Amino acid sequence: MRAVTDFDAITGDIAIWHAYDPAVKGELYSTRLVIAGGAYLIDPIPLVKRALDLLIGSFQVAGIVVTNSNHHRAAGQLAQQLSAPIFAHAHTFPSDQPSRLTTFVDGEQICKRLRVIGVDGAASGEIVLHYAGNGGTLVVGDALINFEPYGFASLPAKYCLNQKQMRGSLRKLLDYDAERILFAHGTPILSTASERLQALLDSSS
Repeated sequence: MRAVTDFDAITGDIAIWHAYDPAVKGELYSTRLVIAGGAYLIDPIPLVKRALDLLIGSFQVAGIVVTNSNHHRAAGQLAQQLSAPIFAHAHTFPSDQPSRLTTFVDGEQICKRLRVIGVDGAASGEIVLHYAGNGGTLVVGDALINFEPYGFASLPAKYCLNQKQMRGSLRKLLDYDAERILFAHGTPILSTASERLQALLDSSS
């Protein structure tokens, strides 16, 4: 896909960028978090050099996080370009693993204030990240989406390994305060995210 030329700042430490990918016939979103002076790029799609330089600024890229086996995107290319490690669940790269891959399990922290929440039943290797700064942010792979015609919803059954298991696993997210939810596919929710998530999960139980 063509490299993106710009990004949007959500807060001082959170930014997103996105583009339409004709291969999947959908909009792909990526996230940058800045935590303790290090930048983390989550499910990154390509950026032109000028935009990438502005996105990173003076921060060191501490890691690139891949949220499931469908989201390799530009992770390998950027990890090599930026000399950064890749963080992912072990099932995210079942073969052809990157040379600087660090794997994690449910509940681990990648760094202080950035925790991994495993979501079983969605895509292989599915995780959600919880960033504790600025009121809390959930960064989701595929398990939750926010685009038409679905709106804010859990991943449709045809794309899940086991939708019932996934919906049960998603309830773990309610243990974490979240003002906002950022998606790999869909428009961000930027306020009262925990309340909206509670209502969604209650309605589908």
